Amino acid sequence: MHGRRALTRASVAASALAVVLAGCGEGAVRAVPFDATDSAPCQEVAELWPDTIGPYESRVTAVQSGGVAAWGEPPIVARCGKPPPGPTTDPCIDVNGVDWVATQLDDGGTMFTTFGREPALEVLVPADYDSHPMLLPPFGDAAEVVPQTLGECSSAPG
Repeated sequence: MHGRRALTRASVAASALAVVLAGCGEGAVRAVPFDATDSAPCQEVAELWPDTIGPYESRVTAVQSGGVAAWGEPPIVARCGKPPPGPTTDPCIDVNGVDWVATQLDDGGTMFTTFGREPALEVLVPADYDSHPMLLPPFGDAAEVVPQTLGECSSAPG
């Protein structure tokens, strides 16, 4: 079972503020990479970012790192290199063998973070999209590059 600790609104807001998305329509998507975004595991992850997320095409990013990618408008942003999440009360779900923590953001979007993998992957889904976990399967191959050695999601015994 993964541990439980509430994330403060400040920590969620700080994480959400780490990504600054480009304004309207055209232009490269700007995002702040994590310190480990250019690590060897994240370089491998970058090779396996999906070409599309459902009907959403990939976007050019204004970041000099393959560890950051984006799709759609407004952009769904993925970043590799995030420190792994600790215990949380947020839902932890298994999507095709990859565990993800789903954190609702103050702006109505959802932050999905791989659980049990270091470095972690983060996928930010704006409120404009249905943030159902079914957006996550295209990230499976990329996420599986990083071994799940820090534990797994599990339900509390009933």
